[in-house]
Amino acid sequence: MAKNSGHWSQGLLASMNDTNAVVDSDDTVVIIKDKYPKALFHFLVMPRQKIPYLKSVTTNDLALLEYIQKKGEEIAQRANTELKFRFGYHAVPSMSHLHMHVISQDFNSPCLKTKKHWNSFTTEYFVDSKDVIQQIKLKGIFSPDIHEMNELLKRDLRCHVCNKGFSTISSLKAHIVMHDVTVLRDS
Repeated sequence: MAKNSGHWSQGLLASMNDTNAVVDSDDTVVIIKDKYPKALFHFLVMPRQKIPYLKSVTTNDLALLEYIQKKGEEIAQRANTELKFRFGYHAVPSMSHLHMHVISQDFNSPCLKTKKHWNSFTTEYFVDSKDVIQQIKLKGIFSPDIHEMNELLKRDLRCHVCNKGFSTISSLKAHIVMHDVTVLRDS
């Protein structure tokens, strides 16, 4: 299906102008609350510059990616000083317009409903921002194996803290509340 301006995958561009969603902005980026958060705190940091996907980024965009990382760290700090956060990108995003996720690791949300949701944030499908930046510095582009990435979404459910396996999302979510996710942030 062709991705046109009315298609759901183009929704991030509209969200950049939604005053109910925007939590911060400047001349370079807009930060919004994720419309369907998968954790207590879930933000998207998006450049104002029109960049459709991470695979469109080159070494010319490194300063922008570093700025996006910095702004993500700032919004996480403002949101909560206790919870651990990750900052990263989906290797194969479903939404058009470059966006970095800033997500707390409690995964306390009614919007987290499926194996695909879980695995998109707890497997290598979710690529840390610093790793993306490093790969672009070394290779000039970010180019994941799409087949391999999509297979990650089908993995069995595993706790992101202790690696214990689960057969349902509800049993996994009941389990993860037992973990302390208020450890030091990734540095």
